[in-house]
Amino acid sequence: MIATPASPRPLAPQGWEIAVGQARTERFSAAGHLLVTVPGFLETPENAIDQAVLQNFAKITPQYPGVRAALDPAVCAAWLTALAPLLDSQFRSQSGGAPRGWEMQAWYSLVTTPPEQLLPIQRLPHVDGTDERQVAMMLYLHRPGPEAKHGGTAFFRHNTTGLESLGPQDWPRYAAALQADVAKTGLPPAAYCTDGAPHFTRTHVVPGHFNEAVFYRGNILHSGVIDNAAPLSADPREGRLTINAFFRPRG
Repeated sequence: MIATPASPRPLAPQGWEIAVGQARTERFSAAGHLLVTVPGFLETPENAIDQAVLQNFAKITPQYPGVRAALDPAVCAAWLTALAPLLDSQFRSQSGGAPRGWEMQAWYSLVTTPPEQLLPIQRLPHVDGTDERQVAMMLYLHRPGPEAKHGGTAFFRHNTTGLESLGPQDWPRYAAALQADVAKTGLPPAAYCTDGAPHFTRTHVVPGHFNEAVFYRGNILHSGVIDNAAPLSADPREGRLTINAFFRPRG
């Protein structure tokens, strides 16, 4: 599902209005990666949860340890128009060229795979791709409770190569080094990544506050913060529900 801004400016469907006026920026790690945080992203976040309950979640890719459902294209179109100035001001300068708009893909996501069932690729930090222009968004819609202690997103450095982000030129060296790491020590245990040891070092953690959205380059090594001892419910009202999106500049 690809959404692009339309003319005239699309209005968000009722209950899906967003507010980005409180956006704040920071840099993390010695590499100075950009992180943009927007608290209170949705004006009525409960509506998003109500709508998530009505979706037909399914497993889409083997990399994601859970299930997803596509976000309404009308919501994507409205959000994209509202977010374009923020994306242009914070991320476009690094991509180069004059603004020509953005493309967007977005899903509801629920982490549901028990730790003991994780595939090897799901036990390690990952990137969303090696395109340095792609921007990822995570909107956290779960409320940590006494039994569900799942958090936000953590970022990592690969110890052997020192890489924190992967461009196309980095991938072959990184993949070969990681394969050599695993050959020496074996695969990580069947569990969600925490501090990254022994092959990675955690450089930053986003807490994942309710109704907070964060934006970052998708080629930075990262992983969801999942409590290996807490339940992973498939009910959007109880589980680790997020809306995640990818943005890529057009042209």
